[in-house]
Amino acid sequence: MAGRIREQSIAEVREKARIDDVVQGYVTLRNAGGGSMKGLCPFHDEKSPSFQVTPSRGFYYCFGCQAGGDVINFVMQIDALSFAESVERLADKYGVQLQREEGDGHEDRPRGPQRGKLIEAHRVAQEFYAEQLLTPDAVVARRFLAERGFDQTAAETFGIGFAPRDGEALFRHLRARGFSEEEVVVGGLVARGRSLYDRFRGRLLWPIREASGETIGFGARRIFDDDKIDAKYLNTSETPIYKKSHVLYGLDLARKEMARTSQAVVVEGYTDVMACHLAGVGTAVATCGTAFGDDHAKTLRRFMHDHEEFRGEVIFTFDGDAAGQKAALRAFAGDQNFVSQTYVAVEPDGLDPCDLRIQHGDAAVRELVAKRVPLYRFVLANVVEKYDLDRADGRIDALREGARLVSSIRDRSKVDAFARELAGMIGVDVEEARAEVRRATNRPAGTQRAERGRRPAPTPEAAPATPPRRQLPDLRDPRFQLERETLKLVVQHPMAIGRLTGEVGPNDFRHPTYRGVWEAVTALGGPAAGSGDPTWASRLRDAATEPEVSSAISALAVEPLLTAKEPDAAYVALHVTRLLELTAMRRIADIKSRLQRTNPVEQAAEYNRMFGELAALEQHRRALRDRVVGAE
Repeated sequence: MAGRIREQSIAEVREKARIDDVVQGYVTLRNAGGGSMKGLCPFHDEKSPSFQVTPSRGFYYCFGCQAGGDVINFVMQIDALSFAESVERLADKYGVQLQREEGDGHEDRPRGPQRGKLIEAHRVAQEFYAEQLLTPDAVVARRFLAERGFDQTAAETFGIGFAPRDGEALFRHLRARGFSEEEVVVGGLVARGRSLYDRFRGRLLWPIREASGETIGFGARRIFDDDKIDAKYLNTSETPIYKKSHVLYGLDLARKEMARTSQAVVVEGYTDVMACHLAGVGTAVATCGTAFGDDHAKTLRRFMHDHEEFRGEVIFTFDGDAAGQKAALRAFAGDQNFVSQTYVAVEPDGLDPCDLRIQHGDAAVRELVAKRVPLYRFVLANVVEKYDLDRADGRIDALREGARLVSSIRDRSKVDAFARELAGMIGVDVEEARAEVRRATNRPAGTQRAERGRRPAPTPEAAPATPPRRQLPDLRDPRFQLERETLKLVVQHPMAIGRLTGEVGPNDFRHPTYRGVWEAVTALGGPAAGSGDPTWASRLRDAATEPEVSSAISALAVEPLLTAKEPDAAYVALHVTRLLELTAMRRIADIKSRLQRTNPVEQAAEYNRMFGELAALEQHRRALRDRVVGAE
């Protein structure tokens, strides 16, 4: 059995897999200065970017949720993989031939097919399907595309293919290419019934890709009347590489334009995405057989760079029918997921982007997006239209439901304007509408508080058996700034700080976490041991025994120094000397306090010893002060 991956191979993976290249498969990063890049954290929901990547040191860190580490840690955390799986995935992507220890009898690979093999199987399947689209058997598929204005060039751009009606054509092809039954079944390409058969047969296929461009699934459209499966679309089922609640069709093509414009257009189908892109709306994406949800919103936000300092827009396109209105209400319920403003674009005749392009051309698609209206205005109009406004009770009911929507609008500066608009829609006095909005604003919060108030308080028996963790001071507290800056030098520039830390010890760090970082440095032989070692920060993380210390090392590795220049010997000496001076001042204060509590007559020997120690410390502090002044 294969053994553990050799450290040399792991180091090669860390060297070749650039952290910024890997992270940008999940997050749009922008230059933050000082050699660092910033983006929205993929691990927690945030309104302002606090996720930072420093390519030169191969580290990432989020100052919001404290997630951090190197490129392997990132893959482990973002895709919930083991260490070995993450190394193997990166090795596959960056062409590293992994070497393993022999003879230890230990297998550190997970059970089941490797992700790399599943991705490769999908790549081969996509190429096979694309070739089949050119065969005589695919004439119906080609006609379907042509009727919708998509030529062969468009088919190639989007990777469209055709699954032969022969139920085992793909299976035979994959087996001939060396893939196992387990790999093709687990990947969702082949199904197992009485025998193995192709999952998609006799259908037009769209490859569903990750933002990086890797194919992870397919969407299959029914095109033959005698297809035994009635469903118009079949999509890949959940697999180790395909999670429909996270996937957006077209994201691989739209991500760059989304990052540039901070805009996303969410359409309803594969052909709509194609129509938008071919018409010049390059930010269009679609869900894959499921409703647009919270996880889709998080994915969009990361690639749009959607945050408070740079607001963009999310535009939903819906059909004008009842299903479209229901989808709009569902999107409105998730409106709070975005910092960007949300809009809706509905064609008056109910045409989707694909049909609109067929009937009226590319310009009509662009105009549809340009004429978007705020999502809450669209939803408000739909709510009011449900009621008979010629009846008094109809107006009351419309006002109450409309007021609930107006009260939920995120931009509070627009609430009054929409209250007036609601009054005009229904035909009631503006003050009456404002009063109902105020009541609606207060009602939900009170109801929620009441519900929370009914929950029983935890009993003493339900209390946790273990004592709570000790509350540590904030690492960014100004009291510890000098400790933080000194350790940033140790982590980022061990060559520069080198032997200058010979006088520094654990007691020079008051914060327990910073003391733990220094102890990890000492355990590896001190800062000099990191000189010329590109894996120094990773080695420090490995040496840390506490998660708080490991997280701090990640932060220290990516946070810029408080100087725009490369730290020289004088800069380093100034920080080290100031750190030693603060320690001396603390010891002086301690001894003075003890002297005040000591009787010089009854405890003469102890008093004189402390007095002598105080005099020596004062002399030492003055010497350090002279060094600080000289460095400044």
